[in-house]
Amino acid sequence: MKVLFFIDTHGNESWLKKVLDRAKDVDLIVCGGDITIFENDMNKILRKINNVGKPVLIIHGNHETATGLMMECSNLKNLHFIHKNYYIVNDLVFYGYGGGGFSVRDESFTHSMNLFLEDLKKLSNENHKHYRLVLITHAPPFGTNLDDLGDGFSHVGNQSITDFIIKHQPIIAMSGHIHESAGMSDKINNSRLINPGWDGMIIDL
Repeated sequence: MKVLFFIDTHGNESWLKKVLDRAKDVDLIVCGGDITIFENDMNKILRKINNVGKPVLIIHGNHETATGLMMECSNLKNLHFIHKNYYIVNDLVFYGYGGGGFSVRDESFTHSMNLFLEDLKKLSNENHKHYRLVLITHAPPFGTNLDDLGDGFSHVGNQSITDFIIKHQPIIAMSGHIHESAGMSDKINNSRLINPGWDGMIIDL
């Protein structure tokens, strides 16, 4: 299954067109938020994404509100708003947690992930299936290439996300927010960390 990940287009029409042009070769699109500058032209931008005709999983960044993005997505058939929620395709489960990007710890994230893990355990038992987790957050994990401001030692990410990755090992942990790390990758044990940036990354899962 080919998945196009992208984030942080911030209302730039040329960036959005360039990344969506790559979507013809994929099965699923995942957007990590900040598609606007403070929700300007949000409906117009979302309609362009919807018109690609592929399923799109999306969360809000710090430039959108959860309520505003959720309401707009509810009117567009291809967009699935997955903040504090998940989407399953075959043995892949995509969990989204939007917003933020400025806190070192996030107790709401930890609480949400605990509830999700309970649901995932039930689903695994009911379906007799082991699911592979793809974690989608707007904020990056702390202490990685993805939260480095570019000087090699100023890390501004979220420790709660890092702790979750260490313990639960999603196959992919996507984030953005830090523009200096756009296009970069890292690893925590077996978890691949990506900031796909506005150019996007296509990954075969």
